[in-house]
Amino acid sequence: MSDPLIKLGGVTVLAHDVDDSSAEDAFLADAQRYRRELLAHCYRMTGSLHDAEDLVQETYLRAWKSFKGFEGKSSVRTWLYRIATNTCLTALESRQRRPLPTGLGAPSSDPLDDIVAREEVPWLEPLPDQAVDPADPSVIVGSRESVRLAFVAALQHLSPRQRAVLVMRDVLQWKASEVAEAVGASTAAVNSLLQRARAQLDAVGPREDDELRAPESPEAQDLLTRYIAAFESYDVDKLVELFTADAVWEMPPFDGWYQGPENIVALSKTHCPAEGPGDMRFIRTTANGQPAAALYLLNRETGVHEAFQLHVLDVTAGGIAHVVAFHATTFAPFGLADTA
Repeated sequence: MSDPLIKLGGVTVLAHDVDDSSAEDAFLADAQRYRRELLAHCYRMTGSLHDAEDLVQETYLRAWKSFKGFEGKSSVRTWLYRIATNTCLTALESRQRRPLPTGLGAPSSDPLDDIVAREEVPWLEPLPDQAVDPADPSVIVGSRESVRLAFVAALQHLSPRQRAVLVMRDVLQWKASEVAEAVGASTAAVNSLLQRARAQLDAVGPREDDELRAPESPEAQDLLTRYIAAFESYDVDKLVELFTADAVWEMPPFDGWYQGPENIVALSKTHCPAEGPGDMRFIRTTANGQPAAALYLLNRETGVHEAFQLHVLDVTAGGIAHVVAFHATTFAPFGLADTA
């Protein structure tokens, strides 16, 4: 067995040239630079930021424990991805998939009907951009596209092994033989899993023509400004002109979803607790590589605007195509305060 290569002080040496504790410390320090991309990987696999953080921690713990068995036949990055993938696969054996309301299979809802919260469902969670954006600006676009809500929600329709194979092949751009080694399968089995995964993703995933505008783009910034203004001024009728004709609105943990600008406006008028201008305040942010805004709702008893929802928007050339309004329990990872 060959000794692993370790970087100490910028110099690559063999592990036997340093004492075990120094080698391990240097190895794990080097491995830490992959934490953000491993977090994104575990998020794609699980649909949960909380689960992803736990699984990254478990990945590093397993790496530390098996450090002496690392032979240096692959890069540290590849080795960590293998551990992370298998850690996710083990965890997903006992966990349900994390859908959005549109993924439950029910038709669109009537905005005038009662809304029903399903707290028992492990809903898909949003991802703060600052948690996973790579340091290299040249790879931010690709990183964002692979964690967009529609893509991660579509991945939830796949089995865990299909998910792993598709992510490693189509997102990480690994060879089939590398994926096979990582998940303990034959290359033929990996190719079969990939073919089925792509077919399922084509059926439920985002359409090719749904090209989303980056959150910093002028189109996205303009639409977000107008969107916030309509809510804060309590002129929700203005929202009609901002949405595309087939726009979708959903708000887990409520299990309904609503399609079309008129239905979205009717839902807001019927079920939004706000009563007039000034009741709502928004703070801009980004989530899943998309423009987002944190909504704070006025508590009339205290006079304080309290955390209410996190709106994540799909902005296309035709307007706002999709809004997922997450519960305020998602605020903390975004560094958002409880009040505004």
